[in-house]
This record gives sequence, C-alpha cells and structure tokens, in this order.
Amino acid sequence: MKYHVLTLLIATSFISISEGFAQSKDVKSPLVCWSLPGLMARYHDSHVQYRKESGEINQRVVELYSKRMDPSKVMLLADEFSTVKSKIKSALANVQEGNCETFEWLRKEQVKWQAAMEDHVRKLVSEPDLAIDRGLSLQMDADKRVRPRTENERAEARKKLIHFQLANYVAAGTKLDEAKKKLIHRYELITKDVKEQTLADVYAGFLNAFSNALDPHSTYFSADDLVDFRISMDLSLEGIGAQLSSRDGYTIVREVIPGGAADRQGGLKRKDKVIAVTQGDKGEPVNVVDMPLRKVVKLIRGKKGTKVKLTILRQRNKTETHHFLITRDKIDLKESAAKLEWKTIERNGKKLKIAVIRLPSFYGGDPRKGARDCTTDMKKLLVEVSQKKADGLMLDLSRNGGGLLKASVDISGLFLATGPVVAIAGPSTGSKQVLEDTDRAINFSGPMVVATSRVSASASEILAGALKDYRRAIIVGDDHTFGKGTVQNIVSLPLGFGALKVTTAHFFRPGGQSTQNEGVAADIVVPSRFNNEDYGERHQPYALPPKTIEAFRGKNVNVTSNGTGWRVISETDVNALNALSLERQRTNTELRKVKKELDKARKNKGIIKISEILDDPDRSKKEDEDEDDDDDKKLSPQSLEALEVLGDLIMRQK
Repeated sequence: MKYHVLTLLIATSFISISEGFAQSKDVKSPLVCWSLPGLMARYHDSHVQYRKESGEINQRVVELYSKRMDPSKVMLLADEFSTVKSKIKSALANVQEGNCETFEWLRKEQVKWQAAMEDHVRKLVSEPDLAIDRGLSLQMDADKRVRPRTENERAEARKKLIHFQLANYVAAGTKLDEAKKKLIHRYELITKDVKEQTLADVYAGFLNAFSNALDPHSTYFSADDLVDFRISMDLSLEGIGAQLSSRDGYTIVREVIPGGAADRQGGLKRKDKVIAVTQGDKGEPVNVVDMPLRKVVKLIRGKKGTKVKLTILRQRNKTETHHFLITRDKIDLKESAAKLEWKTIERNGKKLKIAVIRLPSFYGGDPRKGARDCTTDMKKLLVEVSQKKADGLMLDLSRNGGGLLKASVDISGLFLATGPVVAIAGPSTGSKQVLEDTDRAINFSGPMVVATSRVSASASEILAGALKDYRRAIIVGDDHTFGKGTVQNIVSLPLGFGALKVTTAHFFRPGGQSTQNEGVAADIVVPSRFNNEDYGERHQPYALPPKTIEAFRGKNVNVTSNGTGWRVISETDVNALNALSLERQRTNTELRKVKKELDKARKNKGIIKISEILDDPDRSKKEDEDEDDDDDKKLSPQSLEALEVLGDLIMRQK
C-alpha cells in the first residue's frame, strides 16, 4: 500500500542556487496559457544540452505527458491512448500560439476516465463472494506492461491491479471486507483530486513533462513545491513541529518533532488523526477529512506566535476526540540534520571506539533566518570526534540523495588539506570551473570509511568520489552510487509562479570521471535491497550521457603545516579488506537474506505473485503505514558491515 507523506526533508538534486527565491504567498496561481511559451523558452536558455526547440524534445514531451494520463495502463485502451497522444501533439503545437483548448479537453476526459475506474473498482469489490485470487501476478513496473487492446484485456489488467491492492491491505492486517471499503474510498479520493484539478494544475503538469523531456532532473516548482524545497534546504520552518502523512482520507501524525511547538504543548501524539483545523481559539473549524495532505499542511503552517487548534481522533483501546491549541513557533528540524553516534567493535581483544556520522542531505540556508548549515554541523561533530579520540570514523551517506553544491565541496575539505574537489562544465562555465578546498586544516585525519548505496546521489557522489580519487577513505556499499552527475540551478519566477529547476552543467571527479550514469564504484561491495538494475540514473527516462575530462587532482590534499596528514589507502589495503569482508558476508544472515531477495527479483524480472504477498510473515510489519520507519533510526546491515571494514582498516593502519 502506498501513502503520501509530507517529507520535511527530501532527497534533492545537486543544487547551485544562483538567484534569489521567489517569495511564496498563499495566492491563486497566476500560471495561464500565454505564460507557457516563455517558461519553456527559459528552460532552453539555461539547459546544459538542449538549447532550442527540436522534434526530438517535442516527441519526448508527448510521450511523457500522455503516459501521465494513465501511468498504470488500466484506464485507456491502446486506440484511446493513441487518440490522447495525437491530442497532446496538437496541444504542443497550439500552445506556442496561446491556444490551450486541448488541455481543457484533457482535464474533462481525465475525470471521465478516473470515474470509470472508480466505478469498476466499486462493482468488482462489491461482489459478495469475491475472494483474493492467489494465482494472479502483477508486473510492478508499469512501463513493462502491455497496454490492453480490448475490453476483456482491460478488465483483466484491472483485476490484477485490484487484487494486488486488496492483498496488500489484507497482508497488513486488514480484514477483507474492510479492505474492500478502504480500496473503494481510495479510488473515490483519486477521482475527487482529479475533479479538483485547476487549469493551473494542468499547466504545471505539462511544464513538468516538458522539463523532464530535457532530462530527469529539470522540473517545475509550483509555489507550494518551492516552499517545500526551501524547507528541505534550510531545515527550518514556522509551524507546530509535526510530520504528517495521509492514509485513507485521514491526515495522520507520523512524528512529533522533538523540541517543536506541538512537543512542548504536550498533547499531540503519534498516530493521532487530524479531523479539523481552526485558526486561533475562536476561528471556524475546517473539516479536513478527505482533504489532500498539502491543503491540510497549509492550514496548519503559519507565522511564529500565531495559534492553531487541531481537533484529533485518537483510536487506541477506545476512541477519543481531543482539541489542542498550539502556538506556532520556529522549528529546527534537527532530526533531519547530521548526527553523531558511537559504536564499539573488537579486534584482537581490544575495543575500538568508532564514531558514526550520518549525513542525510547537504542542507543549508540563510542563518539570519534560522536555517541550519550542514558544514557547520559537521565541523561541530568532528570536534567531538577528535576530543573523544575516536579510533576511526564512518561517514554514512547511504540515504543521502544530494543537496547544495557548496556544501559538498566544503565537507569534502574537512577531510583533505587543500586542493580541487570537483569541476563543473556547461554553457555558462566555459570549458570547466574547478571548485577547491582552500582551508589547509584537516578536521579528521584518522582511518575512515564512507558508506554508500544506490540511493547516494549527486552531492554525495562528489564527496565519495573525491575521497576515493585521493585514496582518503574506503567506499563500502552497493556496487555503485546512483549515478547523477549533473548540476541544477533554481531560476526565480515572479510572485506566485514558483521556480524552474534547470540542469545547467555536468560535474566531474578529480580523476576526470563523470559520475553520470556510472556513479562511484564501491571499493568493497556490500549489496542493499537497492542494488538492482532498475535503480539508478541510467534507468531514468532521457538521462544525459556521461562525459570525461582531463584529471585535475591536487598535489597538496595531504600536506598540512602541523603534520596531521592521513595515511593513503593502497590497493593492497583494499584487496585485504575485501577478502575479510567477503568472508563475513558469507555467514551474515541479514546480508545473505538481501542477496537472496536480489537474486529472486532478478529472476522474476519485476513480477510479483499475490500469493507471495499474502504468505509473507513480515508483510504486516513492512506495510503497517502507521508505524515509524525504524530503519531510519538504526544502522542497516550494510552499514554495520562497513563498521567491520573500518575495524579492519584501523588495525592495518596502526
């Protein structure tokens, strides 16, 4: 089962912010038909590769936008889909003339398609003797499904999807009758969302298809998207301090942020369902049941010092209704910031003191506005690492999807003396622009391992790539990182329009390699569940090709005035550590289980049997959407093995 979460910190692209953000207000979007050609032209003006309109890009736009009309391939027959593609092709030509009539047609047709799907679901699951068909299977990757050509084929495709969705509910502990009701309501909400789409929403979707046709990381930010992006970079906002999710029409408290306004007020608890929001103590309550999560969040957020009252439904042993009046305040999202924890491992009867720093993103913003900065946070943590005399450091980037350009350079410099970290090249930079660490200090010079995965992307790959190229640290994780080797700029737009995110350059490691599509290869491979061939940049639609430039390694990265340099990692070190790790992996139950799952996924080629869902004893735990993701709060089996590798490295470097 899928559900929506308001992620206050999101994994982001590798971002260079060269212009001020447009100030977002809660106003009606000014996005209209005549504004589209100018915005499309601005993408071409800045893009690293596609500088003008072309037939190739137009065809990509048609493919992407039409696919978004029916991504699951269960609503439209092949001939109906062909008609939609023809309509979109004409819309692309007409929009340049300020004619957007086709978009209005598409909006109305979408409502019809979705209503028909809702009606089909209701009729099928309302059959009194309906049982989940254990013999069915479903291809999880919709791109690999064949679009139905006949009514019978469409009915069969819908049946597979509906039984799969019911099976997920039941496997999570929901009774079949209740699962049927929830599934009907789920489709009712989808239809409601489609009906409530404005033309501005439709235009925004078109702009996203257009920008994604240039490359996977160029996109359009609506005014609301821009607010969320700024929060993810600043790790600071004004509100009540709660992470919310949406499930079955209810807004659910996923987490109360420690130290935030709601936490200090003391009433709100995890799993509470928000059913009404009132501005101030005497305002008019607004019923938020079945309201889209983003709209609920906009009602709850507000200026520091103002008050909001939440009416919540608490279902434990008995059902209770509570009202909590909370004074909004500045929220420091420290739970999403860099964290230090300590681990102990043994080697030859000696206990080794290991520092583990988890860096979830490369965040940063204006400190005058209360924003956090990851470089400042990292420096403080490394002071503690040195003061407590850590034997070694593991930097965990295994869940870090990227962030700010400057932060990746600055943090790389904490482990190097001085020298080039990354080069960027694009139309605005000329041949290349080399970004260097200019601070001669090394904040930590001891044995070091960097934990990565295929989730590690963009700025994470810059940091991991620099430390690998300079042989500063051992890279441990999936066979390679995500493989995103491009830089995006945020281009401001007038009030209410949001912003454009445009790919403007490629970046390169000191060795001259681009991480684009290839990523940073691990020195020691410890596969996670993401280590499959469908995950990574090269599998994204219209990913840009990789490039290489001449190497630009610096000669002074390990030269300091006080002689506190680090020991260079040798090929002999890597080979010896790899042999020790492979021996442990052969007997590690958790890692063997991951390998078995990966082998099974490759064999099944993305097809899942409904019987496997129902027979999985751990499914109820995995699919319990009210539970916190405890995996985010503990080290993964892969990171634990990285700790063992670090222990081996410490002993070799003694």
